[in-house]
Amino acid sequence: MILVTGAKGMLGTDLCAELSAQHQVTGVDLGDFDLAHKEAVEAIADLNPQLVVHCAAMTNVDGCETDPDRAYLVNGLGTRHAALACQKLDIPMLYISTDFVFDGTKREPYYEWDSPNPLGHYGRSKLAGETEVRSLLNKYYIVRTSWLYGPNGKNFVASILIKAGETGQVKVVDDQTGSPTYTRDLCNALSLLIQSNLYGTYHLSNSGSCNWYQFAKTAMEYAGIKAEISPIKSHEYPTPTKRPVYSVLNNFAWNKEFKTPLRHWEEGLKDYIRETIHVQC
Repeated sequence: MILVTGAKGMLGTDLCAELSAQHQVTGVDLGDFDLAHKEAVEAIADLNPQLVVHCAAMTNVDGCETDPDRAYLVNGLGTRHAALACQKLDIPMLYISTDFVFDGTKREPYYEWDSPNPLGHYGRSKLAGETEVRSLLNKYYIVRTSWLYGPNGKNFVASILIKAGETGQVKVVDDQTGSPTYTRDLCNALSLLIQSNLYGTYHLSNSGSCNWYQFAKTAMEYAGIKAEISPIKSHEYPTPTKRPVYSVLNNFAWNKEFKTPLRHWEEGLKDYIRETIHVQC
């Protein structure tokens, strides 16, 4: 049995559906038990899974910046408890991490072996989770992904399309570059990954890159929404969080080990638009 934490979240929902095609899957979320409490170790152990996929996290980037204690409680200590349960059962763990562990100063795609240097508490707390996994387990997959969106949760694409449709105009920053990643494409890759014993750290995002303005403009074009979209700079849209200017991930280890590169982000976006608003593009 595979245990998926954060099973009601955007990624967790799709991952449970993907894995259920081949495996027995149990999904848990906050209503079942709180990973931030030490009792979660026994709660997971009592379920006796053969693998834990740890999707549960505090992913509100600005929320992590304004409430760092909560960020480290969930993303750091919560991950420690999940890892301790895996240690107790002697089973592997898959931990979902983020491009925000990097500071964005490299200006070329980040390899799995580049040194992390997060700019804010979200990235630092997720990196703390990575540290817990590496220090407690021998059998683990750490998967960093980026700019995630999907049909089962709040995300950038949905927010932009709603705002454009309601107001007829949007402003989006054009000085942050990354790789948008469709949950369905990531889940397909994760399904392949857990069937291997090729443990370690992987970068997994859709191919290609763009800035937020280009991402939003493409989504609006595919959705057939006629609205005014204007590029702005990050300082014109201040937030509590300093974000990496460039956080494109190089899926080097994945591409070399599995020979199945994830498709271009535009292809994933087309499928998302078709599925969520039923527009052919």
